[in-house]
Amino acid sequence: MTMQKKVGRLLIAGFKGITMSDEIKHLIHAYHIGGVILFGRNIGTPLEVLELTKSLQREAKKAGYKFPLLICIDQENGAVRRLGEGTTIVPGAMLIGATHEPKHARKAGNLTGKELKALGINWNLAPVVDINNNPRNPVIGVRSFGEDTHDVAEMARNSMLGMQEAGVMTTLKHFPGHGDTSVDSHLDLPVIGHDLKRLHEVELVPFKECIAAGADAIMSAHVYFPALEKEANTPATLSHSVITGLLREELGFDGVITTDCMEMDAIAKGIGTVNGCMKAIEAGVDLVMVSHIHPLQEQAILKIVDAVEKGTITQQQIEQSITRIERMIATYTSWEEVEETQEVANFVGSQAHRDEMKLIYEDGITLVSGEGKPIQADDKVLLIYPTNEYATMVEDKRYATLEMAEKLKNVHEHVGVIEIDPTHFEETITDIVSQVNNYDHIVVLTLNATQQENQLKLVHQLIDCGKPVDVVAVRTPYDAAQFPLANRMICTYEFTQTAFEVVAESLVDKTKIKGKLPVTLA
Repeated sequence: MTMQKKVGRLLIAGFKGITMSDEIKHLIHAYHIGGVILFGRNIGTPLEVLELTKSLQREAKKAGYKFPLLICIDQENGAVRRLGEGTTIVPGAMLIGATHEPKHARKAGNLTGKELKALGINWNLAPVVDINNNPRNPVIGVRSFGEDTHDVAEMARNSMLGMQEAGVMTTLKHFPGHGDTSVDSHLDLPVIGHDLKRLHEVELVPFKECIAAGADAIMSAHVYFPALEKEANTPATLSHSVITGLLREELGFDGVITTDCMEMDAIAKGIGTVNGCMKAIEAGVDLVMVSHIHPLQEQAILKIVDAVEKGTITQQQIEQSITRIERMIATYTSWEEVEETQEVANFVGSQAHRDEMKLIYEDGITLVSGEGKPIQADDKVLLIYPTNEYATMVEDKRYATLEMAEKLKNVHEHVGVIEIDPTHFEETITDIVSQVNNYDHIVVLTLNATQQENQLKLVHQLIDCGKPVDVVAVRTPYDAAQFPLANRMICTYEFTQTAFEVVAESLVDKTKIKGKLPVTLA
């Protein structure tokens, strides 16, 4: 195998479209890339997804691969969900955290793994094991199981084991912890200034426990930790002391280490994507992810080859990474298994799977405060919601708040709806409040209202009108602290269809919701 093809094994590449692109085909044949990452842009029907993954594997077989291609996806569920219609909606981490039942994490992980495997996706970039101990974290938030170190560790371990039992490789992220940041690493370089004692007692605990339980892969964080890295503004991804010193040597992890996407601004606007890939390998990672831009993917491989030829990176290190990657693949899949999967299994998106997950939603969605009356059969209800905004760049833009209107109309006859563009809250507040007298009961959704003064202002004015107002926080649970006088204050932690179905049923007293907050409200 040429050095270009050896180094190519260390690249995970993304591409556009629901069929294999010419660029990805070229990377498979010319460089033997380690794998591909799928996003919402690659996802069609379950059958189309299976046809895509099979075509990628056929191309890898034709190119002479010893083992199948890694095909990965960010199927965290909840806020970060890539699979589309025809697959089961599975609750996200914080909703599962609100159940306080590790068995739910395992069941959700197992079901996720089964459906991914049935579609030819063999590696999930989950679970998130970050601890959400910063209420203003713009990128983790509800992607975390909660704020308690040991609860997060237990939930993450069960989620990981559930996926592994379904035959899917897993990824702990984002090492050594992205929970206590107030900056999104997609946009800038976050800094976490905790000392070593604190990191070992808090952020590193879930990683340690999951490593002990048999973690497959760990994803690095594009976050700077001064306590771990002497060179200023060096993200963990590029830090030899973090990747090799802490993770490999101190924590004893000998599985696969992958980067987060190297096109994120924390890398791209600093050292640059291509140089960053080379530095990450130099630091000790096994796989670099370049998710979007084809020229950068090819340039990254050639940059690493050049570093090997100059002796900056040893051939032995490349070989060790290939060994780890192939060992992980061989544990979970084979060419025989890939070729056996000819059609989409009938359990994908099945009623049985939907029913299983709905029970978890009922156990996780949380009545935070207010014991007010439910909506009565003859009540005229006004539903008010902000047009969906995406709190982070990692979220998929196919899921929307408007689904709540459909779900509420399914369980109640008299529903009026007002949708608000979040940028126009100020102009619309007076008009909306003037319409309240035409209704008996108000339901209003908040979407990160703690960060948007006009959302807060609208809800408070609605409550002041004297009608029963049910407030539903459909993203950050920290909104719930703002409305103690609401008729009912409910947290769904996500705006998925099943979450809206369950909360709508609870509003008309058809379903009991049982969750308890996994974070502390101010």
